[in-house]
Amino acid sequence: MIAKIKNHTIDLSKPLDISIPLRGDASNVNAWYVGHPRIEPHTEGDFVGKVTEGAATNFNDIWFNPHAHGTHTECVGHITEEFHSVNKNIKQFFFMAEVVTIAPEKHQGDFVISKKQLKYALGTKKRDAVAIRTLPNTKEKLSRQYSNTNPPYLLEEAALFLADLGVEHLLVDLPSVDKEKDGGELVAHKAFWNFDGKLRLKATITEFIFVPNSVKDGTYYLNLQVAPFENDASPSRPVLYGLIEKV
Repeated sequence: MIAKIKNHTIDLSKPLDISIPLRGDASNVNAWYVGHPRIEPHTEGDFVGKVTEGAATNFNDIWFNPHAHGTHTECVGHITEEFHSVNKNIKQFFFMAEVVTIAPEKHQGDFVISKKQLKYALGTKKRDAVAIRTLPNTKEKLSRQYSNTNPPYLLEEAALFLADLGVEHLLVDLPSVDKEKDGGELVAHKAFWNFDGKLRLKATITEFIFVPNSVKDGTYYLNLQVAPFENDASPSRPVLYGLIEKV
């Protein structure tokens, strides 16, 4: 199927899913010091919700934390006293996106993504969304246990640069845009959402994506699929579509 949107031809028959699926065991990607997600048959008395156990249907309970257990999209409600729902704040789901690959650089003992790196990768391009793939980029990201590993993060200047550039939707293949243990400062989150000014209510941050090496850097059309949870964050499925040609 071919679609023509915003003066571009888009091949809808070749979706590039950059989400990490949720698995109910310890092999699932994990962060923030919580146990692994669970997907288990519901039990009640003698009832076990599993066909192999005699039930008519498979009837599973699922326990997970959206921030810790896989691809999720969050809104400013993640860091505000006032409740904001990602389900209410996202009104559109298709965006022009740029995929960039960054090798985090050493900074004060950590590995970080800097403004200089993003400025070099993006130049003056104006995009609704930016998806950052970090190096090294291995399939280990699909099951990595991030707690107490101090993974790479964005410097405040980098998040501010993206906000100033007009980027509404930031996607990263990391558990957070901020340092794992920062004393609650959350400087990158706050910079991107303009926490100390007029809040960027429509802006979102999606963490724990995985962009395969087969996906080249460049411009794509992004479908940001978000489960309708009334929460600051929700499981999500960002899908990229290649641009065939301008029309």
